Amino acid sequence: MAIIVNLDVMLARRKVSSKELAEAVGITAQNLSILKTGKAKAIRFSTLEAVCAFLACQPGDILEYRQDGDAPSSKGD
Repeated sequence: MAIIVNLDVMLARRKVSSKELAEAVGITAQNLSILKTGKAKAIRFSTLEAVCAFLACQPGDILEYRQDGDAPSSKGD
């Protein structure tokens, strides 16, 4: 079981750089990178809210739950 972070997909859809998002949300580029790669152990709701507000998306557009063996989501196809 895993939580998949699709933040890079949303950044590409919105044509926003990681640096722009980090500055707008008030987190470091390094912490944003940790989040994007799925290595983060947690995310504050306030950070998630700020990311969603800036990217005009829903939390489900960024975070996805997948059980072991599940095929990747076809969300943007």
